[in-house]
Amino acid sequence: MKKILYSSIGILLIAIACSSTSTNVSNNDPKPYFKTITAENLSKHLYIVASDEMEGRNTGEPGQKKAGEYLIKHYQSIGVPFPKGATTYYQPIPSEFFKKAFSPKLGDSENIWAFIEGSEKPEEILVISAHYDHVGMKNGEVYNGADDDGSGTVALLELAAAFQKAKKEGNGPKRSILFLHVTGEEHGLHGSRFYAENPLFPIANTIANINIDMIGRRGYGKEQNDNYVYVIGSDRLSTDLHKLSEAANTKYIGMELDYKYNDLDDPNRFYYRSDHYNFAKKGIPAIFYFNGVHDDYHKATDTADKIDYPQMAKRAQLAFVVAWELANAAERPKVDKDGK
Repeated sequence: MKKILYSSIGILLIAIACSSTSTNVSNNDPKPYFKTITAENLSKHLYIVASDEMEGRNTGEPGQKKAGEYLIKHYQSIGVPFPKGATTYYQPIPSEFFKKAFSPKLGDSENIWAFIEGSEKPEEILVISAHYDHVGMKNGEVYNGADDDGSGTVALLELAAAFQKAKKEGNGPKRSILFLHVTGEEHGLHGSRFYAENPLFPIANTIANINIDMIGRRGYGKEQNDNYVYVIGSDRLSTDLHKLSEAANTKYIGMELDYKYNDLDDPNRFYYRSDHYNFAKKGIPAIFYFNGVHDDYHKATDTADKIDYPQMAKRAQLAFVVAWELANAAERPKVDKDGK
């Protein structure tokens, strides 16, 4: 998660003519698929993505590019291609796009995308995002970023594998799903901003964004709680999205959904500090899953051995079933709020 606070800017809503979606969960059972998202699989990926070899995955640096290569090889191994209309798994972003006053110069970098085409409404796109960059190395120490956001990064790999299994068994999503690993988040939400401004698919066709940023630990005040996740943004633009999220959780997962940081007066302003916000600014309903801040946040001690893998798996499973419902609902979630 981006550490620097940014001022709120007005929500720019686009006019989307669409009907209200049902909040009932679909008839197709996602259980055989979300159960494939396991602590063991997540651990295997995270010990690689957050290893010292990746040198903290700073934007545009060799370690981040090496992590990106690992992500792409995994998508290739499970048969999930890059999206139609693209020529590779990369969305290149030039160094100049990352330029900010008083900030260090960053090298060229890339968003990474993978794609599962929908069976009935392929032109409608659900974006599931996580940032795969972190803050690199400082004074010779590797800032591994296992929770921030190695946890979200590898969760996307497991969600994609589960959806691909469903597709192979004839239960693929009705809408298309774009798995989007964004770069430059730690330096100012750059990668998601680049995609939102240069979308591969029309923004008007993007039905929602599920953003996963830090789901591997227990935050302050939750140290004894092994069954919670903070939910941010679900009701800011769409009542449908909020109700769908709660219904899917109740039926399939049963986690405590904590809305503390969704409060309009939250002094931490987390709603504005991760990649979902660049989708919300475009009028796209967005939901952000988060475990809260802990002692190792933005420190060299945010390492893979400190992750609560069983709880991380449960949070990833929640993201999967919400994605399942969004991808298979009769109608896309209606935008009926102004984001405030």
